[in-house]
Amino acid sequence: MSVKRRRKRVGSSTTEAPQAGAPNVVWAVDFQFDADETGRAIKITSIVDEHTRECLGGIVARSITGDDLTAHLDAIAAQRGLPQVLRCDNGPELISKAMADWAGEVTGIYYIPPGAPWRNGYVESFNSRIRDECLNITSFWSLTHARVIIGDWKKEYNTIRRHSALGYRSPAEYAEICTH
Repeated sequence: MSVKRRRKRVGSSTTEAPQAGAPNVVWAVDFQFDADETGRAIKITSIVDEHTRECLGGIVARSITGDDLTAHLDAIAAQRGLPQVLRCDNGPELISKAMADWAGEVTGIYYIPPGAPWRNGYVESFNSRIRDECLNITSFWSLTHARVIIGDWKKEYNTIRRHSALGYRSPAEYAEICTH
């Protein structure tokens, strides 16, 4: 009996590959997973403004649907305004009908080619940092615990951590003085 390989679905981009020359031009979205002490999955969404390097938000939950993600994006947009483009991979919640409908109404969406994570470098770099500095050194005893610890880490990342690419300012400091 032969094993059938699932074919990867690829989202249909509505715009070309964007350049983040100012705040709110490109938001990058990506997911990663961890687990609590009982082995139950924890799914983490990170949303990063590619120009300011700010982590704008993210969901920490057992599962995240396209509807959950679009509701969260709406909440961020209510505070900051909309991005011109969302850059993301071809994950199921990102190529869902809910995302296509949301993006089609309010912003462009650019799907990186499958197998090319370097095309989403800012959020991949952010995910690497959160993995090394938070997830790998913390044992979560519950989903609530994970939400608090990850939320605190993201706040520290935005307000305290200095970035050489931002003139050794934190992302929040840079965003405040950014005049684009």
